[in-house]
Amino acid sequence: MPELPEVQTVINNLKPLVIGHTVTKVDIFYPKMILNDPHEFVNKLINLKFINIRRRGKYILFDLSNNESLISHLRMEGKYSVLENNADLPAHSHVVFWLENGSKIVYHDTRKFGRMHLVKTDQVADAKEIKKLGWEPFDPQFTPDVFLKLLHTRHGKIKVALLSQDLVVGLGNIYVDEVLYYAHIHPKSNPSHLTLSDATFLQEGIKKILKLAIKKGGTTIFSFKNANGEIGHFQNYLKVHSQNNKLCERDHAKIQKIKLNGRSTYFCPKCQILK
Repeated sequence: MPELPEVQTVINNLKPLVIGHTVTKVDIFYPKMILNDPHEFVNKLINLKFINIRRRGKYILFDLSNNESLISHLRMEGKYSVLENNADLPAHSHVVFWLENGSKIVYHDTRKFGRMHLVKTDQVADAKEIKKLGWEPFDPQFTPDVFLKLLHTRHGKIKVALLSQDLVVGLGNIYVDEVLYYAHIHPKSNPSHLTLSDATFLQEGIKKILKLAIKKGGTTIFSFKNANGEIGHFQNYLKVHSQNNKLCERDHAKIQKIKLNGRSTYFCPKCQILK
């Protein structure tokens, strides 16, 4: 599933190709993907201009010239491409936005899990899927003290808590493994047992790892490609995830792989401490 770095990479690629351009036609080939009435969705979009593209958690927000926003979630396999009007549609293309400049924005999705809908821009924060989201990792008000208080409301396992999206957004399986390794914390640790120092290292790791992943264009292990059809490169910088039986670069212990709530989880048994 595309996580924060992949979503941000898609946005960074789309912005110069889309912002300022006007929708002239919309084709929907899989109506279940649209949470609004599909006919109303199409009619509203005609002659509207894209004025901004931004992110909240793993959601892409296309702000439009009528003070509405298109909320889009890529789910497992969703991708956006910007193509010339005469270019063939990729396989599994489900929504196409035709633009006045002779190009088209194509949403294609092998599994058809992606969803999109229109809401008033000033009501985005109150949309059902957005309202439940936690802190943005780069928000300056998201301090270690704030983080620690949230962690102490949780029991169970720290990896599960970080994947939940209602503490801090944007972390998926790969990035949680890397963040916990950075912070020397075992994935089975109880969040309520963590200290301010732990929260500080976790937050620092979240920011550093996500920033590097964005810089490297995201992580491509299976199928992620950006809007230009390019793969990400952060997989070349992974310290523990998918590194089973390789040696930890800090203490040369073998990286281990376990299943945690059904998710493949990688960690160093020597330097990641159970709390």
